[in-house]
Parts: sequence; structure tokens; C-alpha cells
Amino acid sequence: QVQLVESGGGVVQAGGSLRLSCAASGRTFSTYAAGWFRQPPGKEREFVAAISYSSTNIDYADSVKGRFTISRDNAKNTVYLQMNSLKPEDTAVYYCAADRVWSPTLRRGAHDYDYWGQGTQVTVSS
Repeated sequence: QVQLVESGGGVVQAGGSLRLSCAASGRTFSTYAAGWFRQPPGKEREFVAAISYSSTNIDYADSVKGRFTISRDNAKNTVYLQMNSLKPEDTAVYYCAADRVWSPTLRRGAHDYDYWGQGTQVTVSS
């Protein structure tokens, strides 16, 4: 029902910034919670950030809190991840995802999300 397409990845030096975008199809996306996950080379996929449909609830992994900002524009069916002060350990494939099941709290498990983008590579050089 929902298709997600990430963009904005690339190669940056440590301390630099990138802004990832996730464009979604369909009007129903605006009612879903959305999240960002990442998978570093040789490691498991991990939670990065999540945002409720109304943007009133936001959650960040401790590793990115204070450096990354998640936001969304429901009129454009788009969710963003602004990444500042990037570190080499931020290098990963970044995925956006949508959770169609309502929950009183934002969820961090990849298994909780129903729709996924193809991923975009972020490489931070030291």
C-alpha cells in the first residue's frame, strides 16, 4: 500500500552534515508513525529515530540524540532526517520505515514497521 524512497545519502567528512529525505506514496502515510533505521557494515540494523503522525512525539537513539533531527511534512508525504556533527561510526545504510499500527508510544523494533524504503548509503570519512 505504501512505498518509500530515500534520498540524500552520500560521502562526507567527520563533522559534516547531511539531510536525508523519505518520500512516501499515498495519503495514508500521513497517519502512520515513521522511523529511521541504519545498518552499519557487518552489524545488525538499529533504531535511529521515530516520529508520530502528528509530530507531537519524537524518539531518538542515545547515539544520535543532540546531533540528528527527525521531522515530517505530511502535506508533502515526506519525512526527513537532518544529521549534523557526523562521526565515522554513523557510516551505514539508512532506511526509512512506516508503522501503520497505532501505538500510544513510538516503537523501536524493526519488526514493528510495515513498510520500508530501499536504503541510502551514508559514508563518513575520518
